[in-house]
This record gives sequence, structure tokens and C-alpha cells, in this order.
Amino acid sequence: MKPKSLLLLIAAAGLPGTAAAEDADLAKQLSNPVASLISVPFQFNYDKGYSPPDGGKSLLNIQPVIPFSINEDWNVISRTVVPVISQHDIAGRSGSQFGLGDIVQSFFFSPKQPTAGGIIWGAGPAFLLPTGTDPLLSAEKWGLGPTGVVLKQEGPWTYGALGNHIWSVAGDSKRSDISSTFLQPFISYTTQNAWTIGLDTESTYDWKGDQWSVPVNFTVSKLAVIGKQPVSFSVGARYWAAAPDNGPDGWGIRAGITFLFPK
Repeated sequence: MKPKSLLLLIAAAGLPGTAAAEDADLAKQLSNPVASLISVPFQFNYDKGYSPPDGGKSLLNIQPVIPFSINEDWNVISRTVVPVISQHDIAGRSGSQFGLGDIVQSFFFSPKQPTAGGIIWGAGPAFLLPTGTDPLLSAEKWGLGPTGVVLKQEGPWTYGALGNHIWSVAGDSKRSDISSTFLQPFISYTTQNAWTIGLDTESTYDWKGDQWSVPVNFTVSKLAVIGKQPVSFSVGARYWAAAPDNGPDGWGIRAGITFLFPK
């Protein structure tokens, strides 16, 4: 075989490996909440067991993440959670509701490079916007508070925690005030062919009602490139380890699709 032909053959053989490595890197970036990567996740959840009388809720979270460079050393990452909700009998025999829930908008100021020890972090404000289209889909309160995230990525592993605390500052005086802490410890493993296995909780503590809500989520996701568009597909299960007396119970499901727009 001629040397030129041999070089072409080696280059062609290496292309799939390079593409797979790029896909795995993108998949790993998705595990970092403050990665410099535009993404638009659509996350679907279904939970049941709201009692009485065994109501259910379908929740579609639309969660665009948009990073902005503010100088050579810092990014600000905008993370928005827009909930679209369909539910029935979640507060006794309360009937069915469908519409928009309250939006949570967060901004993380984050260094572009990890610390010397490999720590990635971000911190900033979080805002609660009373955008719910029905009284049973909204707290009808404006809120704000701090938010932060810290994580480390070592080889295929990503582990860390995200949290915020929101206090109500305005809104309908007839509705209960809000003082709520959200904690999300997470760990994930990304394979060389862009599969990611993840485990996390999305725990919320209601300081006014002295109640925990603790769903434990297990997900499996795969990043693929359709045409030129990177897309991540995910599916998983969730278990309610703790919930208010009238809250969800037992097992739920989670599925999602995320569109990525790398620079």
C-alpha cells in the first residue's frame, strides 16, 4: 500500500473516535450547570399519589441555559425554569388545571476556569416570578434569594451540588409567605460513547410549613447528533423519599430531550 493511501486510511479510521470523543465531551458538559454551553432542555415529569383522592401531576419544565461572557475571566449563566403543568385533584377534590406555573430565573457568576484544585463554581441571585395561570398553579408571590453551585469533574465523573433559598417579598397578601430552600446534590458518570448515568435529589424544605419534599431521581441519557444538531435524550425514574402529607407518593417517571448549541 502506498504511504499516502495508508495515511488516508489511518485518518479515516480515526474520525469516528474523534467524533465520539467530541460527543462525550458535550455530554459531560451537560452535567455541569454552569458550562459555557447554550442548551434548551425539555424535561417531563409525572407524579401521582396526591391524597386524597390519589391525584396526579404532569410537569414539563422548559429550561433554557444561556452563558454570557462578561470579561476574560468570568461568565454569567442565565438558567430559566418555565413549568407547564397539567394536574388533577392535587389538593383534595380540586378538579383539573392546565397552564403555566411560576417561573424561576437564576443568574450564576462563574469563573471561566476551574480553581487550582479543579473546583467549578458559580453564585448569584434567583428570582421567583408569579406567572402561574391558575391559583392552584401559582404561589402568587414575588420572591428572591441567593443561588449557588459547586462541582468537580474528574475523568468520566461529575459530582457536586446546586442550591438556592427564596423568600417572598411581594404578592397576594392572602397567600402564604414563602421561605424555601432547594438542594440538589448530584453525581453522574459519562462513558466514552456519550452515555450518562445520573443520580440526584431535588430536595425542598418549606420553612413556613416545616416540611421536606425529597424526590430521588435516577436517569440514563444518550447524546446523539441528528444532522448537525446535537441532542441528548434521557429517561429515568424518581422515588419520593419524603413529601408533605398531601403530596406525591411512591414512584414517578422522568424523560427529556435537550438541544445543544455549542460555540
